[in-house]
Amino acid sequence: MEQQGGWGFFTNHTRVLLAVARDPDTRIRDVAAACRITDRTVQSILADLEQDGYVSRERVGRRTHYTLCPDGRPRHPAEARLSVAALLELFTHPTAKTKDAAAADAAPPEGNPSGPARPGGAHAEDTERRRAEAAVTGVPGPAAGNP
Repeated sequence: MEQQGGWGFFTNHTRVLLAVARDPDTRIRDVAAACRITDRTVQSILADLEQDGYVSRERVGRRTHYTLCPDGRPRHPAEARLSVAALLELFTHPTAKTKDAAAADAAPPEGNPSGPARPGGAHAEDTERRRAEAAVTGVPGPAAGNP
């Protein structure tokens, strides 16, 4: 699906860093395919990331193993107080759910219009998740008692 509007939330550097975080033994051509950029662009971005201390690489036989440097800080002053590891955790953590997945979980099962009884309901769970994300990112979430 093509993105409309000519801009996106993530830079190619972010996409490459996420790909390496998900699979440190990935090949450049696989990162390029996943990020929809050229192999040469991936090579250039990996060189940037290595030069600035976000990743290191080591040859293992014919392959390259990438190691993230979790103490690195984003370059923009607005995010500089966070570690790269904290930001990557938001996008690579296996239990993180999207709003669509949370909505699907909140939908009542077929044949039971009232759905399962949950203390606080799905809305409370979503609010708690947003508070936890706010603690990591520093972006204010809902106040306690104010979902």
